[in-house]
Amino acid sequence: MKKFFLLAILMIILGLTINYREPIIKFIDGYLYPNNVTTLDDVNPYYRDYDFNFVKQTSNFKPANREDLLNIYYTFINAGKSEFTFYCPNEYESCVDDVKELANNQDTLSDLNNFVHPYNSFNNIETKYDSMGRVTISLSKNYTEEQIAAINQKIDELAPTLINSNLSVLDNIKIIHDYIINNTKYDANRSDKNILTYNSNIAYGPLIEGYGICGGYTDAMQLFLEKLNVKSFRVSSNNHIWNAVYLNGKWYNLDLTWDDPVITNVDADVLEHNFFMIDTYKLLDIEKTEHYFDERVYSELAR
Repeated sequence: MKKFFLLAILMIILGLTINYREPIIKFIDGYLYPNNVTTLDDVNPYYRDYDFNFVKQTSNFKPANREDLLNIYYTFINAGKSEFTFYCPNEYESCVDDVKELANNQDTLSDLNNFVHPYNSFNNIETKYDSMGRVTISLSKNYTEEQIAAINQKIDELAPTLINSNLSVLDNIKIIHDYIINNTKYDANRSDKNILTYNSNIAYGPLIEGYGICGGYTDAMQLFLEKLNVKSFRVSSNNHIWNAVYLNGKWYNLDLTWDDPVITNVDADVLEHNFFMIDTYKLLDIEKTEHYFDERVYSELAR
C-alpha cells in the first residue's frame, strides 16, 4: 500500500510537471538564473517603433507558429538587447523544431537584421534551446560604443550644413547622398582581396575613415535618414545591400554604392544619380545581377 501511495504521488507530480511545465521552468530560471530571464519592457534609444510587412513588433512572447517566432526575434533585435529568453508552449508542438530551423537559417536572420536601426544590428547571433522548450537568444552587435559615439558626433557636426529645413526631404536626402559619395572611396581591397584595413562595412568607414563598401554606404545613409525621421530599411540581394526609403506614401530604392562607381584610369571621383530614389521597375531595368532580391521579404518594394 505504501509503495502504491508513493507511486501515485510521483504520478501526480509528473502530471503537474508536464501540464505546468512553462511556469515551473520560468520559476526555476528566475530563481537560479535571474540574469538570464529578461523582458523587453525597456528598449534602447535606437529602437524603432514602426512595423514592416515581413516582421512586426510583438508583446506576445508565447509563440503559436513560425511567424510569431520571427516577430519575437525581430522584437528582441530591435530592442537593442544582448540576450533574451522565452518559452515554447506545450500546444505549439513543433516550436523547438521551428526554433532550430530558424537558428540555422542565416538568410532569414540576415533579413531580420536589415529591418532594425544600424546600431542594433548584429554581426553574430546564437540560439540555445532544450527539449523542455526554453529558448535563449544572444547576439553581439556590429557597432561598439566607441564607434557609435564617434559617428554620432560626426553626424551632429555635419547636420547643420547638410540638413536644411527650408528644403524638401527629397532635396535633403540628395545633399546627404552626394556628401557621402564625395567623401568616401570604395574599399576595393576589402571587397576584392579581403584586406581589412578599414571598418568599411559599417557607417564608421565612410563617415570617419573615408572608405566604404556597400554595407558602409547603406548604414551611413540610413543614419541620416533616421536623423530626418524618414522610415527606411536595408534591402539585400545575394551579394549586395542598399537602402529602401519611404517618402510621400511610396517606397523607393536608394543605392549610394552604385552611384559611386569605381572607374579605372580616372583620377577624379565620379558621382551619379542613376540609383537615386527609383522604383523597383527602374532598378531592375538598369541592373539585375546584384539587385535581384526576395520580394516576399522586402514586399514594400515588390513590383
